[in-house]
Amino acid sequence: MQKNEQAEDICISISEKLAHLSPLPSQFSIFRVHDELRKVNEKAYEPHIIAIGPYHRGKANLMMMEEHKLRYLKFYLEGKHHNVQRYIVAMQELEEETRRCYAEPVSLDSNEFVEMMLLDGCFIVELLREFERIYLREKNDPIFGMDWICNSLQRDLLLFENQLPFFILCKLFDMIEVPNQHHRLSYLALRYFGDILPGHGYREKVDGGLQYKINHLLGLVHINWLPSFSVLKPYGDVANKKEDWQFIPCAMELREVGIKFEKMEEGNFFNIKFKNGVMRISPLTIEDRTESFFRNLIAYEQYSDDNQFKLVTDYVKVMDCLINSPKDVELLCRHGIIDNWLGDAEAVSTIFNKITDSVTVLPNNYFHYAGVFDKVNTHCSKRWNRWMAKLRRNYLNSPWAIISVFAAFVLLVLTFIQTVVTIKN
Repeated sequence: MQKNEQAEDICISISEKLAHLSPLPSQFSIFRVHDELRKVNEKAYEPHIIAIGPYHRGKANLMMMEEHKLRYLKFYLEGKHHNVQRYIVAMQELEEETRRCYAEPVSLDSNEFVEMMLLDGCFIVELLREFERIYLREKNDPIFGMDWICNSLQRDLLLFENQLPFFILCKLFDMIEVPNQHHRLSYLALRYFGDILPGHGYREKVDGGLQYKINHLLGLVHINWLPSFSVLKPYGDVANKKEDWQFIPCAMELREVGIKFEKMEEGNFFNIKFKNGVMRISPLTIEDRTESFFRNLIAYEQYSDDNQFKLVTDYVKVMDCLINSPKDVELLCRHGIIDNWLGDAEAVSTIFNKITDSVTVLPNNYFHYAGVFDKVNTHCSKRWNRWMAKLRRNYLNSPWAIISVFAAFVLLVLTFIQTVVTIKN
C-alpha cells in the first residue's frame, strides 16, 4: 500500500513537470549566449545604450533610451492621428507567439510584455523610416544629431540577445505603411546597417525565397551578407570535413614559403582564392564595433540548426589562422587586405587570436575553406618551398643578414674565379 502511495506521488510530480516543460529549442529564435562563449568577451554581447526585448530590459545604464522610445511613439501617433489602442490590440494578438521565440524564461507580466513589444517595435520601425527619409525626423533629434549615438544604436540592434521577432516589426510596418510590403522593411533595415559591415558584398534587398527565414534584425543582416546558395560550394575537390583538412600557417610563415597576398576587390566578401602561389582576400575594415559584430554573428550561427553553412565562423577561422602576431597584421595591412582603424596591430591580432575561443566546431561539420587550405598546405609541403623558407628564416631575416649572405656569395664566386685562373696558368 505504501509503495502505491509513493508511486502515485512520483506520478503527480512527473506529470506537473511534463505540463510545464518548455517547447523544443527548434521553436526558439532568440537565445542568451552560453557562459563558455560569453566569458571570452562578455562586453561584446552587452548593449551600450538600448535594450530591445526582455533580456536586458530595466538595466540602469540603458534607461536613457526608454524616453526616446516613448518620444518616437508619440511623434508617430501625432503624425498619423492614430490611437495607441489599435497598436496595443495588435501586439496583444501576437504576445503568445512572441513569448515562444525566447529560449529563456521571461518574467514580465502580460501588460509589461505587450508594452515592451510596442515601444521597442515602434522605435525600430520609426528609426529605420527616419534614417531613410530625413524629412520625417523631429528637429534636434539627438539620435541623428550625434554620431556616437547612431554608431552605438547600430551596434546594439545587432546583438544576439538584444532582438525582437521580425514578425512584430512587419506587423507594425503594415500598420504604419502599406500592408504586406515586408521587402521594403528589409530594404530600410539593410540600408541602416550598411555602415557597420566590415567588408563589401552587402546587398540592399533580400531574395524573396529567403524573406520567410528572417527571425530578427541580426538574422536579416546575416542572411543578406552571405552569398547566394549557388555560390556556397566547396573550393577544390577536397572533402570538407575536419578529418580531411589541416589548418594553415600564419601570414608571415606563408610569405616565407613564397606565398604572396593580394587584395581582391571583386566578388563576395567571403570568396577567398588561392592560385599559383597567390592568396587573394577581400579587404576587411577593423573598427571599434567589428569584434562585437563578428562575435554576435558567430553566436547566431552557433545556435542555428543549419550545420552546413556557418560561413562567418569559417571566415573568422581563416583570419585566426593567418594572424598570430602583430607582424601578420602589418603584413596584411601593407597588401591592403586589412584596413586597421584601431591603429594598433597588436589589438587586431588579439581580437582574432581569441575570437574563436569556445566556438564549437564538430569534426563532421562542413568547412567552407577546406579546398583553399588543402591547396595552401600542398604548396607549403613542396621541398623547394620548404628550403626557401629555411633560407629566408635563417639567413635572410634582416637587411644585415642579406648583405652578409650576398657578400659571402660574391666572395665564393671570386674564389672560384681565382681558382679557375690559377689552374689555367
